[in-house]
Amino acid sequence: MNQLLDELRAITGAAHVFTEGDLSAFTQDWRRRARGQALAVVRPGSTDEVAAIVKACAWHQAATGVSLVPQGGNTGLAVGSVPDGTGRQVVLNLTRLNAVRAIDPANLTITAEAGCVLQTVQEAAEAAGLLFPLSLAAEGSCTLGGNLGTNAGGTQVVRYGNARELCLGLEVVTAQGEIWHGLSALRKDNTGYDLRDLLIGSEGTLGIITAATMKLYPQPAAQLTAWAALPSLEAAVALLGLAHRHLGPGLTGFEVMGRFALNLVDKHFKQLKVPLLNRPAAAPGRPKQGAAPSGGSEPNEVGSVGASYFVLLENSDHESEHHARAVFERLLEAALEAELVLDAVVAESLNQARHLWHLRESIPLAQAEEGLNIKHDISIPVSRIVEFVEQTDALLAREIPGVRLVNFGHLGDGNLHYNVQAPEGIDARVFLQDQEDRVNTLVFDSVARFGGSISAEHGIGSLKAGKLPRYKSPVALELMRAIKQALDPTGLLNPGRVIAR
Repeated sequence: MNQLLDELRAITGAAHVFTEGDLSAFTQDWRRRARGQALAVVRPGSTDEVAAIVKACAWHQAATGVSLVPQGGNTGLAVGSVPDGTGRQVVLNLTRLNAVRAIDPANLTITAEAGCVLQTVQEAAEAAGLLFPLSLAAEGSCTLGGNLGTNAGGTQVVRYGNARELCLGLEVVTAQGEIWHGLSALRKDNTGYDLRDLLIGSEGTLGIITAATMKLYPQPAAQLTAWAALPSLEAAVALLGLAHRHLGPGLTGFEVMGRFALNLVDKHFKQLKVPLLNRPAAAPGRPKQGAAPSGGSEPNEVGSVGASYFVLLENSDHESEHHARAVFERLLEAALEAELVLDAVVAESLNQARHLWHLRESIPLAQAEEGLNIKHDISIPVSRIVEFVEQTDALLAREIPGVRLVNFGHLGDGNLHYNVQAPEGIDARVFLQDQEDRVNTLVFDSVARFGGSISAEHGIGSLKAGKLPRYKSPVALELMRAIKQALDPTGLLNPGRVIAR
């Protein structure tokens, strides 16, 4: 091992190879569910250095059993980017590969390195007068390489698609330490197997993404955000259909939040003041507009009447703000008349819109404050979501009396974060220890019955690798194993992730 460490130091410089001290930022996952032990944390500064590191580890693998764990911002939720407990894994942290290499306004593309923080990519596009639409709660710390490795989704998938749909080309280091220069900026290229799509979503098990060329879009002329209180999840699905008809491609966000999820936000972050959550009944009427009280950042509001679910809608318009507002108002008025919406508010400023989105993004943080919980990142056909939730809610309530369900997510693309909190008064750690596997099986079996997926945007990692064979067909699993064997025959890259050992 010492010889390998010396070679790694020679490649990157000793200052970028960590073997001692507190390495928890690299060896512990974001949710603090798993903590491993690394042989070393290595931070290369170029694609050539990544290739040299891979070759060095491949050379020593047979004698030492070393393997590589690619890592970006380490914000993943499926334990896919931290080492195991053997002490024989090298964490390949790519955050020094953080350059925006090029922006091509005419071709509507941006080329950036894997370690670029997502927000940095967004800001670079905005500085060029363009839009990079991938957006998620961790965008201030997650990286482009990690987004592609897990095929991240986020809040605007309903209009722009997942990371895969936004990517045109990749630069990748193979398990043999070769560099695939595939940074194509073409939207049409039918010259054989699509290696790009194969590597996106592979979670660093087939190759190491070092850079990518991504699609950009024109900035919308106006972007409006509304918050609505609804009587049921069925009403939310109907509102989604109405929004598609009224807004067409202007519908760029449609998030649903169960009442209990927002109760947790209200409980743990009182200062955020959730609109329409605990107000007296008000007569139905037009969606409210206007400045926030005392010049603050919250939208004006009236009360809700027993709302069970809340929806956050975003309308992006390429004509004008006047046109966007008129279309948005017609949608909300139609929803009120159809009794799909009990009440609604429309943000009147960017600060108000940010406040509404911040409420949605605060749900996971509020859950963490409430205690450890069992997270599910599932997708269901939108047409079957209501039935899935009704049946699965009832199943869990029957099997585990008092269990609390935190249901929220990207309803526009059928992706729910259907999370399970311990019953009131039950120690969360004990609940996880005793019930996590059982809860996962109950939920995942229900997902399968409704034609869904057990992982919509977070990936499989090691957390779900053992579950995958139960929900993936034997033919699909055999094809996946064959691909892994062909591209990484020695199991150097992220072993035990996606495909269980």
